Amino acid sequence: MSDKSAKGARTPVDFWFDPLCPWAWMTSRWVLEVEQVRDIEVRWHVMSLAVLNEDRLDELPEEYRELMSKGWGPVRVAIAARELHGEEVLGRLYTALGTRFHNRGEGLTREALLGALADADLPASLADYADSDTYDAELRASHREGIELVGQDVGTPVIAVPGPDGERVAFFGPVVTPTPRGEAAAKLWDGTLLVAATPGFYEIKRTRTVGPIFD
Repeated sequence: MSDKSAKGARTPVDFWFDPLCPWAWMTSRWVLEVEQVRDIEVRWHVMSLAVLNEDRLDELPEEYRELMSKGWGPVRVAIAARELHGEEVLGRLYTALGTRFHNRGEGLTREALLGALADADLPASLADYADSDTYDAELRASHREGIELVGQDVGTPVIAVPGPDGERVAFFGPVVTPTPRGEAAAKLWDGTLLVAATPGFYEIKRTRTVGPIFD
C-alpha cells in the first residue's frame, strides 16, 4: 500500500469495537495513527462482548460475568447514537468513551457515559438507552456482521479491508501495546495486511507480559 502522498481513493477500513475492551481501545488508537500515514479511512461499527458471551456465561469467572453485565450499557448507547444521529458520530463517541473508561480510569459508570456524550457533543438523553433494549436488534445485527467475518472464537476488535480479489479480508486484532506511532504504525499495518491476506493463515500469538499502556 502506498503512503498518504500517493494518488487515489482512500481504502475503507471497517473497525468493529466494544468500548469496554482496553485492547480494542489500543488497536483503535493504532488504526487512527495509520490513517495519518496510509491512504485509509476508518469506518466504525459496534460489536458486543456481552452478545458474544451471552450463551456461555456459566463458563466464565464471576468477575468476567459481572463485566459482561455492565458491558451492555456502553454498546447500547453507541448503537442508539448511530441510529439517532448517524454513523459519523461513532468515531468521536468511541474516542470519548475510551478516553474516560481507559485513559482516565472512570469505569463503566453512568457519570462516565454522560461525560463522554458531552465530550462528543451528543445529547445526554442517549445515556438512558444504556438500560433499554430498544435498539438491541440493530446492535446484534452490527455485531453479527463483524463476527461472521472472523468466526466465534475471537473478540473485539474486528478489522475488515478490501482484498486484492475484491473479497473482504478480515481479522481480529492485532493486540499491541503501547500504540505504535508514525512509521512504526505503518509497518505494523503493512505486515498485518500481508499475513491476513495470505490464504490459510490464521494466527500468530505469544503470551502477554504487560497490560495495556495508555497514552
